[in-house]
Amino acid sequence: MSERISREELVKIYNIEITFFDELVDYGLINVETENNVHYLIYEDLHVFEKFANWHYDLEINLPGLEVIHRMLKKMDDLNQKNRELMNKLLAINDRYEDI
Repeated sequence: MSERISREELVKIYNIEITFFDELVDYGLINVETENNVHYLIYEDLHVFEKFANWHYDLEINLPGLEVIHRMLKKMDDLNQKNRELMNKLLAINDRYEDI
């Protein structure tokens, strides 16, 4: 089983409202595991939670704004990955023509 932290512990440690955590889950911005009616965040997803908490509490970005930013950053990552793939294909084609 992977390491995880409960919703209640996160609320205490980060000094946030429990509703903020629940809204992140409702918006699909974080995934949780539930066991015996206790919600857990996997440690490897903790950096994502911290990012959202910082944006929300430090920059005062509301939940719809967090969702928009998250989707835009995901699209940018996807486009960057496609760009790298296309550049690699282009370099491979270029290398083949240089050998001719």
